[in-house]
Amino acid sequence: MDLERERGITIKAQAVRLSHVVDGRPYQINLIDTPGHVDFTYEVSRTLAACEGAVLLVDATQGVEAQTIGNLHLAQENGLVIVPVVNKIDLASAELEKVSDELVEILGIQPDEVLFCSAKSGLGVEEVLRAVIDRVPPPRGPGDNRLRALVFDSTYDQYRGVVTFVRVVSGELAQGMEIRMMAAGSTAQVESLGYLNPDLEPAEKLSAGEVGFVATGIKDVSKLPVGDTITTSPHGAPDPLPGYREPKPVVFAGLFPVENNDYQQLREALSKLRLNDSAFNFEPETSQALGFGFRCGFLGLLHMDVVRERLEREYGLELIVTAPNVVYMVTDKAGNTVTVKNPSEMPPANSVARVEEPYVGLLIITPGDMVGPVMELCQQRRAVYRDMVYLSTNRVEISYHMPLAELVSGFYDQLKSRSRGYASLDYELEEFREGPLVKLEIMVHGEVVDAFSSIVPRDRAQSRGREIAAKLKSVIPRQLFELAIQASVGGRVIARETVPARRKDVTAKCYGGDITRKRKLWEKQKAGKKRMKMVGQVELPQEAFIAMIKSEESG
Repeated sequence: MDLERERGITIKAQAVRLSHVVDGRPYQINLIDTPGHVDFTYEVSRTLAACEGAVLLVDATQGVEAQTIGNLHLAQENGLVIVPVVNKIDLASAELEKVSDELVEILGIQPDEVLFCSAKSGLGVEEVLRAVIDRVPPPRGPGDNRLRALVFDSTYDQYRGVVTFVRVVSGELAQGMEIRMMAAGSTAQVESLGYLNPDLEPAEKLSAGEVGFVATGIKDVSKLPVGDTITTSPHGAPDPLPGYREPKPVVFAGLFPVENNDYQQLREALSKLRLNDSAFNFEPETSQALGFGFRCGFLGLLHMDVVRERLEREYGLELIVTAPNVVYMVTDKAGNTVTVKNPSEMPPANSVARVEEPYVGLLIITPGDMVGPVMELCQQRRAVYRDMVYLSTNRVEISYHMPLAELVSGFYDQLKSRSRGYASLDYELEEFREGPLVKLEIMVHGEVVDAFSSIVPRDRAQSRGREIAAKLKSVIPRQLFELAIQASVGGRVIARETVPARRKDVTAKCYGGDITRKRKLWEKQKAGKKRMKMVGQVELPQEAFIAMIKSEESG
């Protein structure tokens, strides 16, 4: 993707088949390149379920990062063979011994098991491929010859329909065969299949242990879900392969088209993109300010940003994204628990018994001389300290228990700023915990504006209310009457700003004379403004909503 090249990150897992000869014997290696960022962990976990081994790649200039440890734990949970490799050894700033020692410490292996290579110059690549062949076991199936193929990814082709990428675990997949999706229950005929070499290369069949693509001509994306098992129809395997855990979105935001006419196009684009990235979900939503759109769930802020940018680039849409928020569990006084994805869904304050918010286990790796500023930032964000471990003389691993809401509101940017770009983080959703949380409502001219509502800690409600009211005062245009902007919690106003009325100079025609004439004109104007205030309606411009979204994203 152009987006991957620009940002220098991997967003989508890419599979390829590689033929390699070692000591005169030909080998076939199926490789899948996965993302490393914490927001794309679901992409990694899906890939690991289709593999026997993992090459753990560490940058020789940066060392072990928090994401490296997170992905290592995922691979170990799947029982994969780990091949540790230090890359970019040809760079002048490479610290081979230090990085190698970190890997030995984390994995508990012998120093001679760590491999060194440079993907740019090709140095050491031969040794890495030899180690993969020697250490990683060949694929083994369940024992019988019934067809079982795991769908680990898919894409949408305008002419072929849904093209699924599969790893054949047992049996054989051939052209013209009738197949069945074990979880979805849909049936189809194989129109074409083949290998990823790296382009789609046609073949007659795929055997056990092979990885390739299957096209059936199905256009409905819901009939071929990722994680499903393909078998023969009508008689197939009795049990499906272990699929994937359904990803649980942790960050929610609204996506609205700038032009309301693009709503249907946005719906189709989201359906197609979800086929390629099943880690996000969406449902229709309406906003009094932004019109019709969708409430989308993402795995993190980078994931949200990437989905927005892909929609704009690949489908030519112009979008407005509302400020991200997390999901809350709210229990009312009758004992009923509801899930709140949007602050506007929060029950009235007098009926709420308790509010629980999601907490994450946060892992930060930072240079030793940056520990102070990083810990100060975490304490400001309501994080609870857990542990600190020195990985090497100048690399520290700090773990915290932290509210997810604090993480999504500009935490990553501030962490990079305080550590001069050297700190890295990884997080995992752990539990919901009760907290002193309240719904902060913003009223403009006495009317509650849902788009500006938010759920905040009680002790920060007043300062946040003042901040929002001041921001709105600067972006809402002056009306012909005085306009009150108020922040309230549970019906009690805690902050207020006033947008002064736009006034005409009614005394301009007066020259000299008695002051009583001017006073009379001012009183008449004042009475008119008062009357107008009682019946006046305020139309908030879209710019006000966009300005508020930007201010909330920056934390």
